Amino acid sequence: MDTTARNPIAAAPTLPIKSAGDAGKIIYYANHRLDHVPQLERLAPELVAGIRLAALVFPFKVNSYVLEHLIDWDNAENDPMFRLVFPHPDMLLPDDLAILTRLQNSGDDDAIAAEVLRIRNSMNPHSSNQLINIPMFEGQHVEGVQHKYHETALFFAKQGQTCHSYCTFCFRWPQFVQTGAEKFEADEAAQMLSYLRAKPEISDILMTGGDPMVMTTRRLSVYLEPLLAPEFDHIRNIRLGTKALTYHPHRFLHDKDAPALLDLITRLTNAGKHVAIMVHVNHWRELQPEPVQQAIAALRKAGAVLRSQSPILRHINDDAAIWSRMWKDQVAMGIIPYYAFMERDTGAHHYFGIDVDRALSIYQEAHAAVSGICRTARGPVMSAGPGKVHVLGRLTHGGSEHFVLSFLQARKKEWLNRPFLAKYSQNARWLDDLQPSGSENEFFFHEDYRKLTDAASDMHGQSQPLMGQPLLGMGA
Repeated sequence: MDTTARNPIAAAPTLPIKSAGDAGKIIYYANHRLDHVPQLERLAPELVAGIRLAALVFPFKVNSYVLEHLIDWDNAENDPMFRLVFPHPDMLLPDDLAILTRLQNSGDDDAIAAEVLRIRNSMNPHSSNQLINIPMFEGQHVEGVQHKYHETALFFAKQGQTCHSYCTFCFRWPQFVQTGAEKFEADEAAQMLSYLRAKPEISDILMTGGDPMVMTTRRLSVYLEPLLAPEFDHIRNIRLGTKALTYHPHRFLHDKDAPALLDLITRLTNAGKHVAIMVHVNHWRELQPEPVQQAIAALRKAGAVLRSQSPILRHINDDAAIWSRMWKDQVAMGIIPYYAFMERDTGAHHYFGIDVDRALSIYQEAHAAVSGICRTARGPVMSAGPGKVHVLGRLTHGGSEHFVLSFLQARKKEWLNRPFLAKYSQNARWLDDLQPSGSENEFFFHEDYRKLTDAASDMHGQSQPLMGQPLLGMGA
C-alpha cells in the first residue's frame, strides 16, 4: 500500500544543513513568551490565535535551535517539525475549542483557568494505569520510581522534569502542567538507591522524564555514580531517555559540562555498565543537522549505545517512506532502531493517533523497504496497562479476519510471547478498542490483570487503582 499519496508530509523537503561552527546561546520560549517567537510573524494571524488557545491547555516550550534548524518556515503549517512542537488548535476537541474561545473573548481569567483544568483532566492524564506502578518499600511509596516490569525500574529525577522543547504528542504531558493527577518525581537519590539495593532482580534502570539531559552533569552524577558500587552490580543496563540529541545536540558538544557528561558515560561503560541513550526521533529530518551527527559520534566514542523509538503519529510521520528512510539513516549513523509505538490513549490522541490496521500497514511497508540490518524496531507496539502488546500481523482464519497479538513485556511473565487473536477492526486505535476472537468475552490476561489492580486498590483503601506494590504478579 502506498501511503505517500494520501499523506503530504511524506514529501516534506530536505532543509539546508546549517553549520555547527557557532553553537551560540540557546533561547527558550514557553507559554508566557509564545508571542516572542520571531518566526510566528510569518504565519496567518488566525493560526497564531489558535496556537495561543491550544497552548493554554497543552505544554509549550521551544528553543532557538529547533526554530532555526528543524522547521521549514516556508510551509510551516504543513511541516511535520512545526506540528511536533507547536500545539495546533485542532488538538482540542471542537466543543472545548469553542468554549475556550468564548471564555477568552470574555476576559474571565478564573473561568479560563477552570476550563483549562477541566479539559486536561478529561484527557486521561495517567494512561495505562501508571500510578499503580509506584512501588512500596519499607512502608512508604518510592518517590519518582515506577516498577512495572520485573527487570526494569523507571526513575524520574525532579530536576529532569522538563525538556529542551516539548513534543505536542508526548504522553508525559501531565508532568509539565497542572492537572488533577499526581506527578512522578523525586528530588534526591537515597530512597531510589535503597530500593534498587534491595531488588537484585532489577537489571535495568531507565532515567526518564521530562528529559534527564536537561540536568547538569553534576546533578546527573548524583544519581548515576553510586551505581558503580559493588552492591549495584546487578544493575547492568543504564538507559537515559532523551530528546536532547535532536532538540539540543550541543548538550553533548559545546555545553560547558559536555566533556564531563561524556566522561561520566565513559566511566560507567568502562566499569562494565551498558549505557543506552534512548533517543526519541520522530522524523528523519531531525537527524540532518551537522551538530546532531557530531553528537552521535561523540556519544558513541564515549561508549554509549544509541537506540531510537517513536510513536507512529498522524500529521508527523504516518507514512512508510518516512519510517524506512529514518531507519536507514539511523543505522548509517550508528543508531539501533528499537520501537515503533502506537500513540497512547492520552492527551490529543484523537489528533495524533491512527488506527491499528493503518499503523500495521505503515510498519510492514517500511519494514519491507529496508535491509535486514535495519529491521530491528519492534512495532506497532501498544504500551498498555497490562504490558507492551506487539501487533504481529493479520490472519484470516475460520472465514474471519483477526489481528495477531503478543506481549513483548508484561506484568506477569506467564503472558509473554503467547500469541493471541483479536477480531479485526478498521477503527480500533488501542488495546481497549479490540475484542477477543472466538467465544470469549475477555482476553486471556484480563482476569489476572483485574485481580492485580484490585489488590493494589484494596491495599491502599482506594475506590479505584492508584498506588501500590508494583503489579508484577511475582512478588517483586
